[in-house]
Parts: sequence; structure tokens; C-alpha cells
Amino acid sequence: MAAYFQDYLLHLADNAVILGQRNAQWCGHGPVIEEDLALANNSLDLIGQARLLYQHVATVRKDGKTSEDLLAYFRDVPDFKNYTLLELPHSTALTPTSSGDRDYAVTIGRNFLYSALMVLVWDALKSSADAQLAAIASKSLKETQYHLRHARDWLVRLGDGTDESHARMQAAINHLMPYTQEFFTPSVMETAVVKTGMGVDNRTLQADWNTLVDEALVQATLKRPAAGGFVTTGKTGIHSEHLGFVLAEMQSLARAHPEAVW
Repeated sequence: MAAYFQDYLLHLADNAVILGQRNAQWCGHGPVIEEDLALANNSLDLIGQARLLYQHVATVRKDGKTSEDLLAYFRDVPDFKNYTLLELPHSTALTPTSSGDRDYAVTIGRNFLYSALMVLVWDALKSSADAQLAAIASKSLKETQYHLRHARDWLVRLGDGTDESHARMQAAINHLMPYTQEFFTPSVMETAVVKTGMGVDNRTLQADWNTLVDEALVQATLKRPAAGGFVTTGKTGIHSEHLGFVLAEMQSLARAHPEAVW
């Protein structure tokens, strides 16, 4: 059971670090300076959440070897347990690499769909049987509420904006929505941890998530695409081709200079 709980913590941490890395790719490229700074702050919040969770994994393992840097920078693609949605490029195109054109609608759409989930997850995990995870959830909830408000505001502005912004926002939602099925398809690891009272069954949050999403889409004059299709499996370690490019960029310095310190 301890192994499942470690995997659950890694799942939460990997979600945060991969989305933080993705959003950080806008640093210096934001559509306006306020958005450049907003996404940079968003990334710092996510990386901060990942650090706390990786540190907790190290505490649970008690092997004297595990560290947050080891977990973030020296694991390979199959070891990461993030949702596939979070590793996708900022583009609706099925590009073979992570260096496709940046489409801000995709970034906003992804941040909205994910933060709508995590507001509910962190709120539920405040009651986790694991006191440290409950404390991390309380801190993370406040940050994620801001992320949701930011993404939702832009979702409405772009969806209910010009013909072009509406079309691009609708294309982004059409592209991203199928990947959210993974949110509510339980893995063996999640099922085991829920039974201990330390995790949350996302299926119990799905109705509230649907309400958050549907209300925002209506306000944005966007249509929700029908659910269905392949359910991705990133949280079980089976990823798209895009994660390797994300990790190559994120881990290159640490791997080139292992154990280096400032």
C-alpha cells in the first residue's frame, strides 16, 4: 500500500511539474506583458506544489537517497505519472515534437480544464487521512483557485470575442476535451489509495467539474464536444511522444551537471 501512496503523490507532483514546465515556455513570448508575468507566476505556483509533493515522497520512502531533484530531473518517460493532457504542445496540430506553434487558446483551454479539476481535488484532499498531504492541499487550493479564475476569464474573453478568437478557442476545446476522460477513469493506484482515505475518487467530483466547465463554456459562447474516443493513460506511465521532448528540455541542465549546486 505504501508503494501505491508514493505513486499517488508522484502523480500529483508530476501533473504540477509538467504543466509548470509547459506554461513556463511562454516566458518571454506572452501575448501581452501582463500575461507573460501571469503565466510565469502560475508556473512558479505549480513547481512549488511539485516540490512539496516530491519532498513528501522522499519522507515516505525513508531511504536517505530520494530527493526532489532526483524525482524531477532523473526519472525517464515511463516513470512519470502525469495526465497526458498536460504534456501536449501548445497547439491543436498533431505535431511530432513539442516545438509546434504556440496557440494561446490551447494554453488557456488546458489550464482551465485542469485547474477546474484541481480546485475540487485539493478541496477534497484537505480531508486526507495523510496529514502532510492535507496540508499541501490546503496551500495548493488557494493558488489553484487563482489559476482557475485567470483561465476562466480568458476562456470567456476569447470565446466571446472576435470571430477568429472564438474559432481558435472552440478548436482548442475540441482538441483538449477528449483527454479529460483520463481524469475520471480510475487507475489501480488511485483505487487502492482511495480505500485508505488518503486519496480522492475523482468520479465523485465529476458532476461538479461538469458544472464548472459547462457554465464557463456557455458564458464563452462555446460548445462542448461529445465525450468518447480513446482514454489516455499518462498516469500509468504510458505517454504520448511529446513528454520526452518536455523532459529533454527540463532535465538537460541537471543531467549535464549532476549534483551541481548554485
